[in-house]
Parts: sequence; C-alpha cells; structure tokens
Amino acid sequence: MKNMHEAVEKNAGLMAILILIVISFGAMVEILPLMYQKETTTPVDGLKPYTALQLEGRDIYIREGCVGCHSQMIRPFRAETERYGHYSVAGESVWEHPFLWGSKRTGPDLARVGGRYSDEWHHMHLHNPRAVVPESNMPAFPWLEENTLSGELTAKKMTIFRDFGVPYTDEDIEGAKAAVVGKTEMEALIAYLQSLGTALK
Repeated sequence: MKNMHEAVEKNAGLMAILILIVISFGAMVEILPLMYQKETTTPVDGLKPYTALQLEGRDIYIREGCVGCHSQMIRPFRAETERYGHYSVAGESVWEHPFLWGSKRTGPDLARVGGRYSDEWHHMHLHNPRAVVPESNMPAFPWLEENTLSGELTAKKMTIFRDFGVPYTDEDIEGAKAAVVGKTEMEALIAYLQSLGTALK
C-alpha cells in the first residue's frame, strides 16, 4: 500500500487523473440528487416568469455588477430572517438563468426587496443613494434614467428562456418589444427589483 501511495504521489499525470475521478464522483453525489428532488425543480405557488420589462431590468442588474455587492439568498438563520424575511427556497429560483444568489454583502440582501419600498424610493436611491441612506457607500447610477430600451432583443431573450423551461407564451414573446420600447433602464431595473421575493408569501 505504501509503494502504491508513493507511486501516485510521484506520478503527476496519474495524480491528476485520480483527482478528476474523485471530483467527478463528488459532484455526482452532490448535484444529481438535486436535479430530481421535487422541491428543487417545482416552482413555488405564485411564481410568475419575469415580464419583458423585468427581464430587461435583470440584464441591467447583471451588467451594472449589482450581484457583486448584493446577494439574493437569505439563509435559514434567525439573524437573517429577522432582517430580510423568510429564508430563500429552491422553488423561487427554478426559472433563474443564471442564478443571482451571490455571496458578498457589501449592501443588503435583495431577495425580498420587492414591494418593500416605493418606485420613487428606488428611483432616488439609484440616482443618489445618499439622499435616502446617508451612510450608503453604493455608487450612483444616474445614466440609467437617460438610457432607453429599444426592445430589439427582448423577444429573442424570452424565446431562449422558454427553451430553458420558463413558461413564456407566444403572446408574451410577440408583445415583448412593445412592452419595453422607450422605457428607461431605470424603469426596467426598478421593475426587476420590485419583483424580487414576491412569489413566496
């Protein structure tokens, strides 16, 4: 046994192959069961696909790097549920591609921010965060109210999401461009933020 262990340690190629095998088995044990558990693959009651405007807002959220400072995953600890609300459940994220759970909280978790503040509050906060939260270190995003959406790719995005299992109808896709054209990026981002965490009552 000692000689076998020594042979593996001294052979970098063999060591790499064995490491890959171990990681592959570990990944199968951790990931495969989740793909077949009902609670991880079934949407929670009340979950709705993002509207065209919310979907555009989500892309702006990603583009502006919001996920780098805000998580969207409330863990089942008392300190978190008292501050943010009910802990996150898998059924809320079945139509998320990619997941935006995040891991860093320079700013607060946003998993349950939908409906907590008015649209006007979000507008002021995004335009000048310190106007509503004096101690905030969040940067301002004033250009979002200057940039408007063309809607050229919105229907295509929804079609791709439908291929991933998001239940968009033909009517949703056909009306996507009209639903967003001329809207500002600020409106889209606020619409997205107002949708977060509203499915789980």
